[in-house]
Amino acid sequence: FFLKKYFLNKFNFFFFFVNIIFIFDIMKIGFDAKRAFYNNSGLGNYSRNIIQYLQRFYPENKYYLFTPKVDNSIDFPYRNQSIIIEPKNYISKKFRSLWRSFFIKKDILDNKLDVFHGLSHEIPAGLKGKNIKTIVTIHDLIFIRYPKLYKPIDRFIYKRKFKYSCKNADIIIAISEQTKADIIEFFNIDERKITVVYQGCSPIFYKKSTDAKKKEIQEKYNLPDNYILYVGTIEERKNVFSVVKAIVHGKIATPLVIVGRATKYINQIHNFIKNNNLTEQIQFIHNVDFKDLPTIYQMSNMFIYPSIFEGFGIPIIEALNSGVPVITSKDGCFKEAGGENSIYIEPYNITQIANNIKTLLSDKDLRTKMIEEGYKFVQKFREENVANELMKVYTK
Repeated sequence: FFLKKYFLNKFNFFFFFVNIIFIFDIMKIGFDAKRAFYNNSGLGNYSRNIIQYLQRFYPENKYYLFTPKVDNSIDFPYRNQSIIIEPKNYISKKFRSLWRSFFIKKDILDNKLDVFHGLSHEIPAGLKGKNIKTIVTIHDLIFIRYPKLYKPIDRFIYKRKFKYSCKNADIIIAISEQTKADIIEFFNIDERKITVVYQGCSPIFYKKSTDAKKKEIQEKYNLPDNYILYVGTIEERKNVFSVVKAIVHGKIATPLVIVGRATKYINQIHNFIKNNNLTEQIQFIHNVDFKDLPTIYQMSNMFIYPSIFEGFGIPIIEALNSGVPVITSKDGCFKEAGGENSIYIEPYNITQIANNIKTLLSDKDLRTKMIEEGYKFVQKFREENVANELMKVYTK
C-alpha cells in the first residue's frame, strides 16, 4: 500500500529509482596493497598503477588498501583517498606476515567488501564461501618454467601460494595470454575462470621531455649523445649479456647504457667487458630516479630487451610510449607487448642481435616507421583502457 501511494507521485518515483541505481553502483573494493606501499619495482608499480587508475576513472567506489604497515612507505597519487587498513591487535601487529595471509580475513569481512583483489599472486586463506568475491592477479609462473633460477625453498612457497590462489579465487586475472596459457598448463585451471587484462605503464612516460630536461639528465648521469638502451634487472633471465657480446661480435661502436639493479650475474659481464676493452663504451646505472627514466628512454637510439621469458614486459611499452624503436625476444609474451612493428630476435643468437642493431642504427626510414607504428599500437595499454577492463571484471 505504501509503495503504491509512493509511486503515484512520478517525481518521487524518479528520485527513488535514481537512488537505487546509485546505491547499487557503488562497490567496496579491497586490495592486498603491501607491494604498493613497499616495492619499488615491477609488482609495486603494477599495484600502485591499478589503485591510481581505478581511483581516477571510478572515484564513486570505495577502495580499501590492506597493508601490514605504513611506516616509511612509498607515497603515490590517490593513496590518501583510499581507506588504509593495518593490523589492529597485538598478535596481528607482532606477526604481520601471518596477518596478511590469515588474520586479515576478519578485517576484510568486518569492512563488508564486495570484492577483494590480490594484486600480486596471493589471496588470504579462508575467504572462499564467504559473502565476498575474490580476484587474484597472476603475473607469471617463471619459477616453474625456469626452476634453476630460484632457490628450492622459494619454489616450494611460490607454488603453494600461487596454486592456492588460483584454485580458490573466483576469477584469475592474467597479465598476458602467455601467463594465461601457463596457468592452464601448470595448475590445470579451467580457462573460463581466467581473464586477460593487460598492464599499463606510468603516465610519466607519455610526456615528451624538453631539450633543457634532456640536457639536465644527460649531465646528471653522464650519458653519451647516442646510445643503445637496456632497462631491467641485471640477471641471467633478462640476458643483457647477449647484447654485450653482440656489441663485440658486430664491432658496433655505439655506446650501450644498462639501467637496472645488479645481481651476481653482473660479474660475468664485467669480466667480459674488461677482457674486450669495453669499459668506456658500456655504462651501468644502478640507482636511477624513476621520474628520470622517460627522458633516458627518449634520448636513446633504440631499446633492446633480450629477455628469455617474462609475464608481460613493461619496459617494452615504456619504450614505445617514449617514441623509441624496440628489439626484443621472439617467443612468449613479447609480441603482445611490442606489436607488429618491433624487431624480434632469438635471445641467444649473437649474430642476429648484432645485425639487427646495425640495421636499426643505419636505416632511418625503418626507425621512423617503427616509432610511429609502435606509438599507435601502445595506446591500447593506456590507463583508461586498463581501468575499464578491470571494472568489467569487478562488475561481473
